[in-house]
Amino acid sequence: MTTTPDSDPRQELQQVEDDLARLRRELDEVRALGGTRFDPPNDAGDVAAELTAEEEQQAIIATLEKRRDDLRRKLGLAEGS
Repeated sequence: MTTTPDSDPRQELQQVEDDLARLRRELDEVRALGGTRFDPPNDAGDVAAELTAEEEQQAIIATLEKRRDDLRRKLGLAEGS
């Protein structure tokens, strides 16, 4: 989400939290499917691509978590509320 000087931090915080929830669900689904697929990746390239995609998603989640924490501090909210 792109921020502007006029953006409402509370609205942005809600969007970040929504995005985090969605990305975590997607990552959990990918991980769950990884162990139950009938046609698992057959070569090292496929395995590497799946691992890279998972790492990229984890990096996005970490970036959003940092943004969420920054917004909470800006709004004077306690961590975890």
